Amino acid sequence: MMLKIIFNKIVILAITLFLVACSTKESPKIIDIEPSIHINQLAFELSGPKSAIITSPVNSDLNELTFTVHLTNQVDSVFQGKLEKLSVFDEWQAANKDLQRVYHYRADFSALKQAGNFQLAFIHQGQKILSSSFFIDEQALFKHTASALLDYFNGSRNDEEYNYQQDQNIRIFGTQRYVDVRGGYNDAGGDSGKYLSHLSYANYFNPQQLAHVTWALGYSYQAIPHLYDELTLTSQIQSEIFWGADYLHRILDPEGYFYMTVFDQWGTNNAERVITAYVGADGDYTEDYQSAFRQGAGSAIAALARAAMIADATGKQGEYSAKQYLADAEKAFRHLMQNNADYCDDGKENIIDDYTALLAATELYRATEDNYYLEAARERANNLAGRLSAEGWFISNDINSDNLRPFYHAAEAGFPIVSLSQYLTIETNAGEISQAKQVIAKHLAYQLELNAKVSNPFNYARQSFKRYNNGILSSEHQEGFFIPHANETNYWWQGESARLSSLTMAAIIGRKGIDNEQHKIELANFAQNQMDWTLGRNPYDISMLNGFGVKNPIPYEGLGMFKGGISNGITGSKNDDDGRGIEFAPETDWHNWRWVEQWLPHSTWFLLAATEMAK
Repeated sequence: MMLKIIFNKIVILAITLFLVACSTKESPKIIDIEPSIHINQLAFELSGPKSAIITSPVNSDLNELTFTVHLTNQVDSVFQGKLEKLSVFDEWQAANKDLQRVYHYRADFSALKQAGNFQLAFIHQGQKILSSSFFIDEQALFKHTASALLDYFNGSRNDEEYNYQQDQNIRIFGTQRYVDVRGGYNDAGGDSGKYLSHLSYANYFNPQQLAHVTWALGYSYQAIPHLYDELTLTSQIQSEIFWGADYLHRILDPEGYFYMTVFDQWGTNNAERVITAYVGADGDYTEDYQSAFRQGAGSAIAALARAAMIADATGKQGEYSAKQYLADAEKAFRHLMQNNADYCDDGKENIIDDYTALLAATELYRATEDNYYLEAARERANNLAGRLSAEGWFISNDINSDNLRPFYHAAEAGFPIVSLSQYLTIETNAGEISQAKQVIAKHLAYQLELNAKVSNPFNYARQSFKRYNNGILSSEHQEGFFIPHANETNYWWQGESARLSSLTMAAIIGRKGIDNEQHKIELANFAQNQMDWTLGRNPYDISMLNGFGVKNPIPYEGLGMFKGGISNGITGSKNDDDGRGIEFAPETDWHNWRWVEQWLPHSTWFLLAATEMAK
């Protein structure tokens, strides 16, 4: 009997503790905290959208409360508005350390069109709540960041301070051939490897890395040359363009393919630095080092063609000439037209081949006016049109597959729209133009619809995905904020700063051809909000752009950080395979790379987005 009584008491105690735990989870501890202003800590465009998000404890209602905007260090306001209460949102409660649920409010001051340095404020319970300062001006974001971005790329050069001499005579893995591949850019703050792309074994996650820097620099320079002149940055950006193009010449094999990776297993295990490809988190070397379009070759061709045009137009060049850059681009393109599928790890092209080859063909047509490249561009644009689902998301895999895989990408989700928009600048056929515009409009409308499906106070770009576990792609179509951790790479997920900037560029460049005026307004807000997130309007109030804003990510020991470099960013919870929840820098050592490390694609896409906003 005594044992039974003890057992019953234990059961009652366990149930009580369980109920307390559940109650605590359902009703987070209420503590006395002030409302917080989450805002872009750098700059807004004079005529563009401008807003802040205010979070406030559930026991204080700020709806319709007056907020003001005033010049920094001045009392008189230049703008007044009312806070707008947003729908309830609990998914990112972890960003508030689970201490208390909060309500979200929007302070919209888009109507303010005065240049200067400002702060946003409101009075709560007799106390003034003040935001960080921010600029408003024409072309504000570009003017404030262009110099630092160029300094970041320059500081990321793989030059005499790194492996420059070693890379003049480096082995191709699996052979006794040695080649000169000096130059280029270090991939990240903790990695002096050089990548046209990586993750090729996963097939659907290839990011455009080193070569995309050169294309982006060339695009930005030619889009707004007057601003580079005004900021006395013309010589600097030309130097970076040709530094990148020279490296692309060196990694072009005489046979016509590019070497994908110069790699040393992240400087660990005394690994030999070689030309190779690699698989998995251990960086196992493979001999699949020939780049397919999706493995960086498409971006390399586009970059070389763009560099050739700039060299011709300016009379400037790097170690090699405009003629050489263009010859390299044409040689590589024609070689891949015959061999691309052979270089794909699964032997099949997918959506990344389509949008990178489209950009390559578009740039080559610009450079040569050869209809061969226009026809190639049309084929790739038609492929992308065929990949658009009825709902508006793109299909990554074979469009005849029994299990269609949505396209999602942590670094370049906006690239298909960017490539199609570039293609429209060379196309003359009315039918082809109409089709491309319809694809752009439908996909961007889908993105807006996806964002609005759930409460989304920060207007963070949501995405469609299917999980991939144990070699099997799930048939369940899911939607969420961050990429799932259960994906084809088996290890790679990280913050999505580059993805957000790529979508900003896609929204701005794509909206120009859209007739729906409401969608154009919504896309302008969407584009600005993605940049806002990177610049501090996020639940952690962290500006990912180093050297700008009131709080930047803190590097772990051994990590290099440059002003103008952008950290990977915020992710879903590290313990959630679907990428639900929210997380930032929870580790104490190099494992924080997923959140803190700077990576070339982030600043590359940020420059492109800032350029598009400045246009």
